[in-house]
Amino acid sequence: MTAFLALGALSGCVVNTESTVPPGERVRAEKVDEIAAQLPAPLAAAGQLKVGVNVPYAPNEFKDDSGAIVGFAVELVDALGDVLGVDAVFNESDFDRIIPAVQAGTFDMGSSSFTDTLEREQSVDFVTYYSAGVQWAQRVGEPVDPADACGMRVAVQTTTIEDLEEIPAKSQACLDAGRPPIDKVKYDSQDEAANALILGRVDALSADSPVTAYVIARSDERLEAAGPVFDAAPYGFVVAKGSPLGPVLQQAMQHLIDTGVYGRVAERWSMEDGTVTTSQINAATS
Repeated sequence: MTAFLALGALSGCVVNTESTVPPGERVRAEKVDEIAAQLPAPLAAAGQLKVGVNVPYAPNEFKDDSGAIVGFAVELVDALGDVLGVDAVFNESDFDRIIPAVQAGTFDMGSSSFTDTLEREQSVDFVTYYSAGVQWAQRVGEPVDPADACGMRVAVQTTTIEDLEEIPAKSQACLDAGRPPIDKVKYDSQDEAANALILGRVDALSADSPVTAYVIARSDERLEAAGPVFDAAPYGFVVAKGSPLGPVLQQAMQHLIDTGVYGRVAERWSMEDGTVTTSQINAATS
């Protein structure tokens, strides 16, 4: 990772600061008239895309010292706006309210590290842009086995895949084996979950693999990976079910991939490991 650590000297807390933003200007893209012409007329007339986002979830979406929303996915959405000739306007929201807001038309799209799942595809469509798995973190020298965590306290961010699916399934397996369940400890932000692990309030943390890698890189060598990445699945930008915006975003995303803009954004944010060569609409397998 190219990001640097910023820590509260006394509390030992992980804190987002401008120093975690890569130096230099964001990667830009050129407008592509044939793609922009397919943008739904109301959006083209408005000249903007209203984007729902939940922060902090670095390095994908978080705030710098000035309060601006930044990150790998944020820069990708800005580049999509370049291709379409519109501005991306980011609106903060609770994570679990973004999909309903997209369905209601309050937001044109959601960009908040959403894992594309078959269950979510029943409600909205996804335009895929990355592949992420799940990875656990532990305090250095205090090993945790994600496959055998019965009775342990595990931090997650609320309403994430780890909160809703991964930890409940593992906890139920513990119960089925006659062992104590996992004590899932929910936090509103990933920073809070990371701080809880650093301060010893939980035994481990479970998050999307790029987020866990970022947390570890910024932990001043106090945290380390607990096992490998598993359960890889696509990230997708969320649009309303059947919305004509979906195919337009998919074309714009594929254009960014094919022209190398996507690769430059990923390199700038040290996110190369999960890059994809094809953007799809609804690519979930589970």
